[in-house]
Amino acid sequence: MRVLIVDDEPLARMRLAALLGECDGCEIAGSVADGEAAIAAIAAHSPDVVLLDINMPGIDGTALARRLAGRARPQVVFCTAYENHAVEAFDLGAVDYLLKPVRLERLREALQRAARRLDATPAESTGYLHGRLRNEQVRIALSEVICLLADEKYVVVQHTSGELLIEESLRQLEEAYPDQLVRLHRNCLVPNARLVGLKTLPDGRTLARLAGTELHPEVSRRNLPALRKLLRMG
Repeated sequence: MRVLIVDDEPLARMRLAALLGECDGCEIAGSVADGEAAIAAIAAHSPDVVLLDINMPGIDGTALARRLAGRARPQVVFCTAYENHAVEAFDLGAVDYLLKPVRLERLREALQRAARRLDATPAESTGYLHGRLRNEQVRIALSEVICLLADEKYVVVQHTSGELLIEESLRQLEEAYPDQLVRLHRNCLVPNARLVGLKTLPDGRTLARLAGTELHPEVSRRNLPALRKLLRMG
C-alpha cells in the first residue's frame, strides 16, 4: 500500500513516517507540507492512501478531500489535532479520522479499513493519449498531462516528462474526457486535477495556477466563471 503524508508540520510528518515504518506492507509515496503539493504528488505517484492534516495554508485538508471525494484512490485518512471536523470528514468520504498524537494501533486499524475499501472498489479506468515521438507510437496517461495546447493541425501535450504531438483536436479530447479536462481558453485544456487556483494580473488578465509546474496559461473571460465555480466546488 502506497501512502502519501500531507501535513504542514515537519515533526508530524516525521512521526507519521516512523509509524508507517512499523506497518507491514506500507510504502511511503511522498511527504508534503500543503494541499497544492499534495495534488501534484497524487498526480505523479498515484498513492493508495493519503494521511491528511486539516489545518494547512492554502488548500486545506477538507478542500483537498472534497476534490478527492468519489475517487477510488486515494482513500483519505484524516490525522488532526481537532475533534470538531469529524462529521464533515466522514461526509466527504474519509475512511477514518485519527487524533494527534496518532497511535500506532489506530493507524494500523485505519490502513486496514482503507485496504478493505480499496479491495471492494472496482479498479478505475485510466485515460491515455496516444501520439508519435521520433517515429514511435507512445501513450501518456491523463494523470501525467499538464496542459493541452492547440498548434495548427496538431495538439501539443505538455506532460511531466516532456512534450508529445497528437492529432486529436481539443474539441475531440474535451468530448472524450468531459469529467477530466477543463477548458481555459479556445486553445488550451488542462486536467481538472491540475487546477489549483487563479491569479489576476494588474492588467486584468487571469492566469491559471497548475499543480506541479511553473506554467501559468491564460484564462479567457468566457471560461472564467466556470473555472471559479469548479474551484469553489473543489
